[in-house]
Amino acid sequence: MQWRHMVDRNTNRADLIAGLTGALIVLPQGVAFATIAGMPPEYGLYAAMLPAIIAALFGSSWHLVSGPTTAISIAVFAAISPFAEPGSPQFISMVLTLTFLTGLFQLILGMARMGVLVNFISHTVVIGFTAGAALLIAASQVKNFLGINIARGAHFHVVIEQTIAQFGNINPYVTFTGAITLATGIFAKRYIPKLPYMIVAMVAGSVAAYLLNLDFGAETTLIKTVGALPAHLPPFVIPDFSYATIHKVLFPALVVTMLALTEAVSISRSIAVKSEQRIDGNQEFIGQGLSNLIGSFFSGYASCGSFNRSGVNFAAGARTPLATVYASIFLMLILLMVAPLASYLPTAAMAGILFLVAWGLIDFHHIFSIVRTSRTETVTLFVTLIGTLIDLEKGIFFGILLSLAIYLYRVSRPHIVPVVPAKEEGAYHFVSAYGHSDCPQLSMVRFNGAIFFGAVDHAQRSLMEIDEKDPLKKSVLIVATGIDFVDVTGAEMLAQEARRRRKMGGGLYFYRCKDSIYNYLRKSGKLADIGEDVFFPVMSSWIKPVYATFDPEICRTCKARIFSVCHGKLPDGEPRTL
Repeated sequence: MQWRHMVDRNTNRADLIAGLTGALIVLPQGVAFATIAGMPPEYGLYAAMLPAIIAALFGSSWHLVSGPTTAISIAVFAAISPFAEPGSPQFISMVLTLTFLTGLFQLILGMARMGVLVNFISHTVVIGFTAGAALLIAASQVKNFLGINIARGAHFHVVIEQTIAQFGNINPYVTFTGAITLATGIFAKRYIPKLPYMIVAMVAGSVAAYLLNLDFGAETTLIKTVGALPAHLPPFVIPDFSYATIHKVLFPALVVTMLALTEAVSISRSIAVKSEQRIDGNQEFIGQGLSNLIGSFFSGYASCGSFNRSGVNFAAGARTPLATVYASIFLMLILLMVAPLASYLPTAAMAGILFLVAWGLIDFHHIFSIVRTSRTETVTLFVTLIGTLIDLEKGIFFGILLSLAIYLYRVSRPHIVPVVPAKEEGAYHFVSAYGHSDCPQLSMVRFNGAIFFGAVDHAQRSLMEIDEKDPLKKSVLIVATGIDFVDVTGAEMLAQEARRRRKMGGGLYFYRCKDSIYNYLRKSGKLADIGEDVFFPVMSSWIKPVYATFDPEICRTCKARIFSVCHGKLPDGEPRTL
């Protein structure tokens, strides 16, 4: 409720308009999603009432609207249909039990502060997922916009194939209705910004359909409408808590939990990119958990954040979560008072509105920016986008796994830069060795990154390549300012490298090692192998003890002499004659 100070007359007006728009949008969607889930049509509307209010008030996003969605509806049907006949009382009872368990798991994850998991969903993945979901939203409305027959829930490529195959069967009356709605929405949004363009577009589409039916007849136009809706509020029920039912739906509830949380947080973060809001993953988990937990007692089946309604909510000008509260209240009033009027709202008009929403969800600015700046991020973006088009439930996971794999690959290869001491008088820092002479017996490198189990192989191989390329370089000085973490495997690798270099006649030295790293090496017992006298603090004269270990014969003929001590006596104390 940190947004409550934002509420004033202006935000209330904006939220009321956005709420009314959202209520109109959810009418046909709720019915369609309930059908997909195998539930009676009214249950899709129930899931968009009380659960949406609870999720809005207890979550962290200002614009996320919860309710039934395509992905969750498909998951619910797939989970429960093997155990009961879709639409039957047993099926409904098991679905409500699954919803209760889903909410319980979500609430536990939120209370355990596991919302940190969403930090691993990168901005690029969110943009790709949003774009993919927007295309799926548009694809799902093609049949309603063109008046052709495409199976509900058909894959994206099937929609394209069927649209081409049925091009000759396009219904011009239905398409005209959708086009009028779309054009009116674009015009109103651009030239009449003070009016709620979505409502204007819906009215225009409804009037166009009415006039077409008046002139040509409904039997000729075949313009479908939302249809009559039940005029009563969600009934109070108690889910089935029997052992047999819980045993059957326990694992499916875990699957739905992760899918719902991933979708909800991804959607809230994608909207937050536009609204410039920070999302609290833990609070979002809690909001979603309470939403499903309490919703299961009021006939609401499993719900999560909805791309359609969240996009509409933001695009309609919502300022606070009160827009979702108003939308749910308006939905209840519509059901009680004007439910029969929904039969005049053409599905083609809804399709035109959702085309506008889908277009607005695609963040072209950031997509083009990513494509211009990073190949790896571009790959992640399009893998997520294409994966979402192929399978909405798995698309986000494809992107997350790929982005994590790329991240792990990067951190497993700490940046190791050859350096030399700065030549300025009294300087204690190092500069890049590029273009400078280096010492024939000592290699100096700066480590940037953590030395952990994933990076050990790269770090060890890089250190071994030093003497493999030049056997005279038996000693290595690691400028350790950039090392911020070392684990057990990393500590063992450093000890092993120190032993190896001593056997060669050289040594492994550290300059400006952080106290936390030094203390960890000491506690892990590796200082005995590495040596306590090889660590040099900042602004210390480290070169003198290291120079004393050099081979004097090599120093005798060396022309580099990059250290000040190189111009004095040789390492064995003999005066230099050259």
